[in-house]
Amino acid sequence: MTIGLDASRANRKFRGGTEWYSFHLIKELAKLDSANQYVLYCDRPLTEELAGAISGHANFKVKILNWLLPNFWTQMRLSWEMLFHPPDRLFVPAHTLPVIHPKKSVVTIHDIGFERERELYSSDQIGPAGGLKGKTIDTAAKLLTRGKFSSNILGYHSWSARYALKNAKKIIAVSEFTKREMLEVYGAEQAKISVIHNGFDNYNYQPIADRRRISQVLGKYGVSAPYIFYVGRLEKKKNTARLIHAFSLMRERNKSLKHRLVLVGNAGLGFDEVKYMIEEFDLNNEVIITGWVPEEDLPYLYNGASLFVFPSLYEGFGIPLLEAMACGAPIVASNIPALTEVAGDAAMFFNPHDNNDMAEKMARVLLDKNLAAGLIARGRERTKNFSLKKCARETLALLEKL
Repeated sequence: MTIGLDASRANRKFRGGTEWYSFHLIKELAKLDSANQYVLYCDRPLTEELAGAISGHANFKVKILNWLLPNFWTQMRLSWEMLFHPPDRLFVPAHTLPVIHPKKSVVTIHDIGFERERELYSSDQIGPAGGLKGKTIDTAAKLLTRGKFSSNILGYHSWSARYALKNAKKIIAVSEFTKREMLEVYGAEQAKISVIHNGFDNYNYQPIADRRRISQVLGKYGVSAPYIFYVGRLEKKKNTARLIHAFSLMRERNKSLKHRLVLVGNAGLGFDEVKYMIEEFDLNNEVIITGWVPEEDLPYLYNGASLFVFPSLYEGFGIPLLEAMACGAPIVASNIPALTEVAGDAAMFFNPHDNNDMAEKMARVLLDKNLAAGLIARGRERTKNFSLKKCARETLALLEKL
């Protein structure tokens, strides 16, 4: 059997949650499966990292599908490939299914926050907003969606999720919460959706005993203990501005806490408000923004932290929670459904809309060593329920049963 796999996201240099999911799944499938043939479709030459992940696996080959335009690679170029050279199965590890695709296609939908919390997402145009090129892209989007959506990012997210739910043979939801959301919002066919939880890289994310090495890595980013740690985009959806306000309240009310706040991630929608809050509360020396950090350094940042905080307003899963648990960092997080599903009793939860509650929960864990130790112990047990190998094995089983 030939399995075609959209590897365009796995092939990015700077990866977020969906991109890491795609990369690690390909890496695990290469280790797991030598019987089936795989074709990885990419829009550019392979990164060294992805090439290394499939190196030595003769059943994996790569097709670089060149495309002159900056947009619509999936809907135009990948569709063209599917028309003339369709694989037996097509797996897209994100919610964008090409309009031309094999009957036995599988798509992963990570979340549909763009339907529930539309104000947290960009509604910018795809490509240039004006001029001939912008009009061309807008016309193409309307043709592809039969006039239902124009070429703005929010509209495209909505259309592509609906199209995938209608036309894919199977949908993978990364959590029970995401499955419920699709059933409620779209009236999706329940039998079509299978829940396969994300895993995490348990080889790299684990306790590190070498404190000297931890200090060396922290020093690269101007970080020293004690600190509270966050990783993810700095944006509205991740609730970063409220986190800064809550951090200010915590420090003001608990003078014994000298922790700084370390924010790892790229700027996103609403980053201006993040910068404003830092200035407003005079936290320039207390909040460290590192920008993007390579994955090999992240376990050291988790290990050096006194606390990991995840204040998101909406998530479909929450891989950073597993990474923090595996590294032995106590967690405080939003009490939203996906995060409570992942963390269970291994985190202290707060109302993400209540800055006082967030501040109080962070202080409680930092001040109560027994509470923190209990969270850490339960977190290590909790991570045993999630693995990349399990995720890949269940995904492969689904593809083979179609």
